[in-house]
Amino acid sequence: MMLRESPSSGGGKAAKAAPMLTHAQVWSAIDRLAARAGLSASGLARRAGLDPTTFNKSKRITPQGRACWPSTESIAKALAATGTSIETFVELITSGAGQAARAVPLLGFAEAGAGGYFDDAGFPAGEGWDEIVFPAVNDEHAYALEISGHSMEPAYRDGDVIVVSPAAPVRRGDRVVVRTRGGEVMAKELKRRTAKSIELSSLNAEHGDRTLAASDVLWMARILWASQ
Repeated sequence: MMLRESPSSGGGKAAKAAPMLTHAQVWSAIDRLAARAGLSASGLARRAGLDPTTFNKSKRITPQGRACWPSTESIAKALAATGTSIETFVELITSGAGQAARAVPLLGFAEAGAGGYFDDAGFPAGEGWDEIVFPAVNDEHAYALEISGHSMEPAYRDGDVIVVSPAAPVRRGDRVVVRTRGGEVMAKELKRRTAKSIELSSLNAEHGDRTLAASDVLWMARILWASQ
């Protein structure tokens, strides 16, 4: 795909060809569009009414190794779903190189309890992580979890993305992700912590508060940001 200026009228010199539009620029703009909406690439596709894999990395290159373009229809639906103008999308393409953006590891919340995704300190580990691009995330240890289901409403809804920092200090009143030694993972609010126990308030009134023995908690990490 190449954009060119129209030939000048009146017999002047032919206009120079505009810079080539690359696959990477367009896909990166889609990632930034998703980040602006607080979504992963798959979350953006779902919101647009598309197959969740439409914008996945596996769709960006053919089995033969050739780069693929996203369809204009899928881009149009993504723009409509996020209320973004085509002019803004063009800005995401052309100005993306100057934005402070970085990829953050992304995992489904329901998968976080499975083995192999975290080390004992609560830092991302192993394979199976996707990525989501955020315009400004300065914590090198941060990662993102995509909410599934309705058990954390109204705080977090299905498809929301939360950014978690295992290195950030945790204080009373902070929203946190907690993993027990038994493999249970939950998002709660820290109510009280002592040397022997951790008291957690539920984000959903239909679910009771929890008190865990400190020795039963493998790690607890602060939630820094959540899409709304």
